[in-house]
Amino acid sequence: MRIVTLEEHISFPEMTAKIPTDALGGFGQSEAMQRLTPKLADITGDRLKSMDDNGITMQVLSVDSSGANLLSAENGPAFAMRYNDMIAEKITGFENRFTAFAHLPMTAPEAAADELERAVKEFGFRGAMVRGLTQDQFLDHPKFAPIFERAERLGVPIYLHPGLPPKGVADIYYSGLPNHSGMAEAIGCYGWGWHSETAIHVLRLLFAGVFDRYPKLNLIIGHMGEMLPMMMARSERAFKPGNGGANQRTLSDTFHQQVHITTSGFFTQPPLKIALDTFGIENIMFSIDYPFSTNEMGIDFLTAIDLPEDQIEKIAHGNADKLLNLVR
Repeated sequence: MRIVTLEEHISFPEMTAKIPTDALGGFGQSEAMQRLTPKLADITGDRLKSMDDNGITMQVLSVDSSGANLLSAENGPAFAMRYNDMIAEKITGFENRFTAFAHLPMTAPEAAADELERAVKEFGFRGAMVRGLTQDQFLDHPKFAPIFERAERLGVPIYLHPGLPPKGVADIYYSGLPNHSGMAEAIGCYGWGWHSETAIHVLRLLFAGVFDRYPKLNLIIGHMGEMLPMMMARSERAFKPGNGGANQRTLSDTFHQQVHITTSGFFTQPPLKIALDTFGIENIMFSIDYPFSTNEMGIDFLTAIDLPEDQIEKIAHGNADKLLNLVR
């Protein structure tokens, strides 16, 4: 069976070195993260071998850091352009195994829209990945409109991934913890914090009417829906049209029409069942979150799904092929 995974990360040390350390706020610096540096930098070595060993047909690559998000509007565009150039160079000759989401200079929205178009048209990238907030601002801020406009016009999705918590949030929520290496990072990021932040991000986009202004825009979120499936019924009541927001459609209608989720990093069946019951089979795509999760974990989960074969194929590749136009 063809298997496509959508949230598979890369990070090139020569680019990471250009980010000021103080901009990271201490996050992403744990020993565990440092041990993964070689795996993040590799594409066609151990990564490709692991794909072959586990029957994975294609990975959609994305930069695992806020990167250009942490640079000024003056410096971000050149950084993002160079990153995308490097990705394209490294996957040349392996286009049947790898494609990518563009890295964008979000501190310069007009330049970000232009870079998205360049990456899509010049390299065949399948959209963009945006990581969390930009200078403490969510994407419902009007200044980010050019990015949504361009993505809609190009017919490519935006993958909204969690990002580093803003300093103010980190100082209040994630400081003063036991003196254990990586504890603040664990609770602030992958253990809880950034999943709830991404859920808030999507709800803000809904309430601000962004989905209604760009009705052909497709948004992808990972980690089995970033807590939204579990909260769907309660949030549905809170965000009814006419409750003070700019949204013209219900939460459920909007999400079914424009929001897609991946399984990245979630490999047990109960969360999948909730996702199926809320988002539906057409809106769920398989992902692993490599190298933070292993391909073996993902494949074991995929093979354990108790659904008809045609539905498993939609999760494994069909929905991704359609949304990202991977098969022509």
